[in-house]
Amino acid sequence: MSAASWRARGARRSGVTALALGALAASFAADLATGPALLPIGDVLRSLAGISDDAMLNAIVHRLRLPIAVMAALVGAALGLSGAVMQTILNNPLASSYTLGISAGAGFGAALAILAGAALPLPRGWAPAEAWAVPLAAFLFAGLACALVAAVGRLRGATPELLVLAGIACLFLFQSLLSLLQFLASPEALQQIVFWLFGSLMRASLGRAAIVAAVLLAVVPLLLRDAWRLTALRLGDERAAALGVRVGALRLRCFVAVSLLTGVAVAFVGTIGFVGLVAPHIARMLVGEDQRHLLPASAVFGALLLSVASVASKVIVPGTVFPIGIVTALVGVPFFAWLVLVAGPRGGWR
Repeated sequence: MSAASWRARGARRSGVTALALGALAASFAADLATGPALLPIGDVLRSLAGISDDAMLNAIVHRLRLPIAVMAALVGAALGLSGAVMQTILNNPLASSYTLGISAGAGFGAALAILAGAALPLPRGWAPAEAWAVPLAAFLFAGLACALVAAVGRLRGATPELLVLAGIACLFLFQSLLSLLQFLASPEALQQIVFWLFGSLMRASLGRAAIVAAVLLAVVPLLLRDAWRLTALRLGDERAAALGVRVGALRLRCFVAVSLLTGVAVAFVGTIGFVGLVAPHIARMLVGEDQRHLLPASAVFGALLLSVASVASKVIVPGTVFPIGIVTALVGVPFFAWLVLVAGPRGGWR
């Protein structure tokens, strides 16, 4: 391939990501404008620019809708990026933090914190589901689930097949433990656990969004530094090792990155499935396997998918906000079926 053709291909891939960013900006604006209180987009933009004198409008935009829109974009980016990394290091088109038990670990941690909080004397007006203990426990148990999968891999050679099997075992383990907690929970605690497991952006705040953004800013440069190594890994472990890639160390670094991204994503909004599965495949179909383009595109498409899902959750039934995890599942299941039945056999996966 000539240098001119290579540059043209790179420009086309960058253009796809730029178009997705434009669609994300439009979806972000729609997310700010939709809700039970119908607001013209012009009024919303004036409020964001700080030139509106309407106190109620400013309160709705800045305290309610802006945190939700920002959190949707950031969490979607984290889930899309983590899904792309998992599919690459495991060489499996169905791999994601959701399907390999990391999100299940976070769900168990959150349920454990809710159950423990419901059993403790709490100050008046303090709700356990809104405490920092719940997202912290979800984050820690997501890391624990990822550590369990990585530990099994290190003991037995860290082959992609073994890691996938370990992830599936981890998924069933934490789902069983979560079912046990639900069986033991009081009706009030059970309601909070189920609502958290649905996935919702209603607990979003700019402070929590800042934490997700900080983790993204810390992890993304580290993953991009390994972009060529991840691209080489798609050729197979033996060929990547022949090119000088330390495959075991690369997988360990990626597992740590996925743990951080998934943990901080689900800690604040609950369990959200299929974004980490769908977004990387959309990005891969449009920009290819070069991880220098695939990783940013997966993050952008993940943000776009969750932002669109946030808009959909508010317009399906006017005046009612659906849990966003239900919306992503309704979108993800048909894509999952298409991937298995149509794209999987000829998708280029070994």
